Amino acid sequence: MRRLKFLAAAALVCISAAAHAHRYHAGITDMSFNARTGSTEIVHTYMLHDVEALLANLYQRRFDLQDPDDEAVLRKYIEQRFYLLAPDKSRLPLRWVGVAVDTQSVIIYQELDATPLEKIATIHDDVLIDFLPDQVNTINLGPGAAVRSLTFQRDSVRQHP
Repeated sequence: MRRLKFLAAAALVCISAAAHAHRYHAGITDMSFNARTGSTEIVHTYMLHDVEALLANLYQRRFDLQDPDDEAVLRKYIEQRFYLLAPDKSRLPLRWVGVAVDTQSVIIYQELDATPLEKIATIHDDVLIDFLPDQVNTINLGPGAAVRSLTFQRDSVRQHP
């Protein structure tokens, strides 16, 4: 019995250490032009625990992203940290579509009305990078096999597509 307890405890320690060591911070954004609507659609996916930790750190309280007031706080943060610039360096008007939350992810939907990807001169993305030093955000541009990817980290938060 003693040996069984020891093995169970050792297994728990190993599982706990593996879970802690596997922790990584990443965001994925897909941007593609929808020819039917004439707009560029933007879908961000972040880990729920990272977004919750960020908001708790900024506001010292728990958030329910299903609540419109709490979603508005997240929206303000995202709009400060992710934006697109035109060739004249003006911000392009992103429209907030909404948020979906599941047990592991926060998915944010935005749209750039009546604008193809080619009209975007610069992408700025430091979502969570300001909070988590090892955060890596990947933006996939374009549909299907023609996808190009950009990687955003602390030293590269602004790039040209």
